[in-house]
Amino acid sequence: MHELSIVTNLFDVLEERAREAKALKITGVKLRVGRLSGVVPDLLESAFETFKKGTIAEEARLEIEIVPFAFRCRRCGGESFPEEPPYACRTCGSGDVELLGGMDIFIEKIEVEVPDP
Repeated sequence: MHELSIVTNLFDVLEERAREAKALKITGVKLRVGRLSGVVPDLLESAFETFKKGTIAEEARLEIEIVPFAFRCRRCGGESFPEEPPYACRTCGSGDVELLGGMDIFIEKIEVEVPDP
């Protein structure tokens, strides 16, 4: 399960950021997941819910934003955000395209609760 290894790495980052912030707990996490990243959002959420038990993020809610696939045509410069193949420029039809986004995963936001000063 690809999503389990992603969540394992995610928790390494979350715990490190929580230590740096001297957080009491993590209350929320927002991820941006590219449509073509190979990640199944439901499986990612399920893995997160399972993994968070007994951690500083036990009460955290996970928000997943799906980022569309995007490319720029090298021939005419047009940008496209196709939902599915073919991945060709919708303006000129060229298949000579440059990827702009929609294939990666990153942490958009981590919400924490910190002690009163």
